[in-house]
Amino acid sequence: MSGFGLYDPTNIMNADVLSKCQREGWIKLAFYLLSFFFYLYGLNIWKHPDYSKHSYNAIQLLTRLRVVDNSPIGKEAMLEGRPPRVIHVYNKRANGTIGDKVMVAIKGQKRKGVIVGVKQKQKPFVPRFDSNNVVLIEDNGTPLGTRIHVPIPSILRKILRERSVAKKIDYSKLLAIATKFV
Repeated sequence: MSGFGLYDPTNIMNADVLSKCQREGWIKLAFYLLSFFFYLYGLNIWKHPDYSKHSYNAIQLLTRLRVVDNSPIGKEAMLEGRPPRVIHVYNKRANGTIGDKVMVAIKGQKRKGVIVGVKQKQKPFVPRFDSNNVVLIEDNGTPLGTRIHVPIPSILRKILRERSVAKKIDYSKLLAIATKFV
């Protein structure tokens, strides 16, 4: 002891003097003061980029997709209850969204496809779907099926038009076989 009697201010965690509630109170007070300091100086540690990185549940490796065209291989796989899985996404981030080209493993084969609907949250005025939908295509952009059974987002026209010019692939046939746009 340093001559202060029963209460020694230099040892605030003294079990004899402070009860458990008082110790927790000191810890809470320290936390609130620290948070207030961060607030005053604009240091919001809870919104730091490392803490706020979140995946929007995008289409990524091994995601199961629903084939929405009438291609024979797609119908067969969906009837068996073994939907195709993504094995590659053709973009820099390896996370796919509407209009991205993917490679899928379906019935033991590798096929390419275009994502035409996703469950993830979208930008305003872009529809959100109940399932992750894909249309199977050949290497030159020609669809394997002759009809798309579900509505596809109208923004897909703009996205595919831009990518047709850049990649020298003709996606116009894919848009032509669509039955409805939303």
